[in-house]
Amino acid sequence: RRVIDVWGEQFVDLGARERIDYVQIFENRGATMGASNPHPHCQIWATSSIPNEPKKEQSAMRAYDAKHSKCLLCEYFSYEAQAGERLVMRNQHFLAVVPFWAVWPFETLIIGQRHIADISAMKSEERDAFADILGKVTRSYDRLFSVSFPYSMGIHQRPTDGESHGEWHMHTHFYPPLL
Repeated sequence: RRVIDVWGEQFVDLGARERIDYVQIFENRGATMGASNPHPHCQIWATSSIPNEPKKEQSAMRAYDAKHSKCLLCEYFSYEAQAGERLVMRNQHFLAVVPFWAVWPFETLIIGQRHIADISAMKSEERDAFADILGKVTRSYDRLFSVSFPYSMGIHQRPTDGESHGEWHMHTHFYPPLL
């Protein structure tokens, strides 16, 4: 939970800087995924441009909102929670699913039930639940493969370019190296 709090503080601090338009919080675990340090750690990049994947997601979220006056990922959360077909696990505030558009084997998406645009908007109980589901997903990978399993994890959240970005719904991707 303390890590989640630091991520929130860093998102606010870095995102408030004039030339920073996006704050990317991510972790590459294992040498296979490019991690040079064997101990657990993450990285935070603050950039003047929006990375390609979040930019594509933003475009899709904006288009969906314009067409349906609804949040794409709020709708997707409801669908997956009800269908349960691709559900990996859930807790009171989040669910982890294998998205139907998954490209990577064992790819996982974590989505919050409440529509929030970034990590700093999480309530205390949501931060606890987020820490809980992140830990459970990573431990599940380790148990499934009987090894400290490598992955890339990225938290995708609203740009910090001064616009309101009501279309954004924060979410987290896990990509294991199994292609």
